[in-house]
Amino acid sequence: MSVFTHLVAELGRLLEPVLAQSATAAAIVLFTVLVRLALHPLSRAAFRGATPAAGCLPLLLQLPVFFVMYQAFSSSKVGGEANELLGHRLFAAPLGSRWTEALGEGGPFGAQGLVFLGLFAAIAVVAAWSAVRGRKAAAVAAAAAAASAATPAGRGKAKPGAAKANAGAKPGAKAGAKPGTKAGAKPSARAGVVAEVTAEQQEVMRKLGGVLPLLSFGTLITAAVVPLAAGLYLLTTTAWSVAERIWLQHRKERAERAEQAGRAEQVEQMA
Repeated sequence: MSVFTHLVAELGRLLEPVLAQSATAAAIVLFTVLVRLALHPLSRAAFRGATPAAGCLPLLLQLPVFFVMYQAFSSSKVGGEANELLGHRLFAAPLGSRWTEALGEGGPFGAQGLVFLGLFAAIAVVAAWSAVRGRKAAAVAAAAAAASAATPAGRGKAKPGAAKANAGAKPGAKAGAKPGTKAGAKPSARAGVVAEVTAEQQEVMRKLGGVLPLLSFGTLITAAVVPLAAGLYLLTTTAWSVAERIWLQHRKERAERAEQAGRAEQVEQMA
């Protein structure tokens, strides 16, 4: 934790000539951006999975960083010495203060309370943005799964040699059935399993699509009970996650359009 404290303190000193007393708050934002940049390859790989839970791994890897951030602005001493970070502020609110403490220093509309209200408002906007995009992504994924299930491959195709097998079947047996077995038993069972699995997957995707976007609003509750610095970290990383997914989706759609255009051009050249 002392390494983290030293790093944030040094970043704050570099930004202090420009941002004065809010330099350490800006250093926390910069530190969060550096963490997310380091995790971007994992976020990109998770996005390629095209599941509602894409991005869970980067989120889990951030938990130790958030814990260190929480401890750094909750402990009065670091490495046996006084914690210098506790004296820094974001405007009128100390970075180590909590929402309940701000309420005791002038109420929700006091100098410190307004800082927290601004933080909560920003988190709520990001959470709503994330929820809207999450529901749209889940709806698109569910529609794609339903379309894939509605067009099973190989329907209507006969296997080579089926006519010969039918010709040698016992009288009274249905075409394509092996002697001594019920006609169509295995294909029917297999088709039932596939249909059941597909329906189950669609139901899971529907439920996840309805619940996961709402989890973004849980950040508001967390920000209300952790130090202001930790709440600032939550705001920055949540906003990064939403913007990152939008950018990755844009790149994916642009690559698909370029691929479709290339195929169309090849067809024209062949015609």
